[in-house]
Amino acid sequence: MIIEVIATCLQDAIIAEENGANRLELITSITEGGLTPGIGMVEQVVRTVNIPVHVMVRPHSRSFVYDSYDIVTMASEIKAISSVGAAGVVIGALTADNLIDERFLETMLGLTAGMNVTFHRAFDELQDQIAGIKTLMKYPAINRVLTSGGVKPAFEAIPEIRRLVEEVRGSHMTILAGHGLQVEGIHSFIEQTSVTEVHFGSAVRINRSGLEPIDSVQMRLLADSLQARA
Repeated sequence: MIIEVIATCLQDAIIAEENGANRLELITSITEGGLTPGIGMVEQVVRTVNIPVHVMVRPHSRSFVYDSYDIVTMASEIKAISSVGAAGVVIGALTADNLIDERFLETMLGLTAGMNVTFHRAFDELQDQIAGIKTLMKYPAINRVLTSGGVKPAFEAIPEIRRLVEEVRGSHMTILAGHGLQVEGIHSFIEQTSVTEVHFGSAVRINRSGLEPIDSVQMRLLADSLQARA
């Protein structure tokens, strides 16, 4: 079981790694759903930890529909993130018709050689997620999709997530379940959905607040619990 944890600073990254995280999603502006962090922080985190660092590439939180200025900005960010050795990027975009923006993907994926690529929770705004996953599976460079199975927290969308897991089984793609997951009940969630990767944010932070540091006790409890299950 892979545990991906949101980190918003170097301290988060260190605490998460020390207490059993397998991978980091590095972001800023956690209350806005995550935006691109500064390249200085990216570089320091990559240099400091020994687990993979996947970096959010999202210029603003207005929507997942991007104009040409946004595209130029994100392309520049991906180049910079790649240059400092990050293991991957977290991207996503929709068209004005609320479909996956394939032109965006074709532009960005041309810059991600050698990196892991996660399509983020823009996916959860799609009306037809099965059609969406089939679209994303056309792109071998996209390794995983971060999803809660829709707009609800993941615990409330177990059938939807299970269907997505079944859809990608045997392919190059992995479903990364996230949004609203809690340490309590995670074993049942995994058993019912068959996911192999889980994504945690506020549930492993002090007071379960996105604005607080990572709680080393909760992080270790989660990691030890899932390790014991394996």
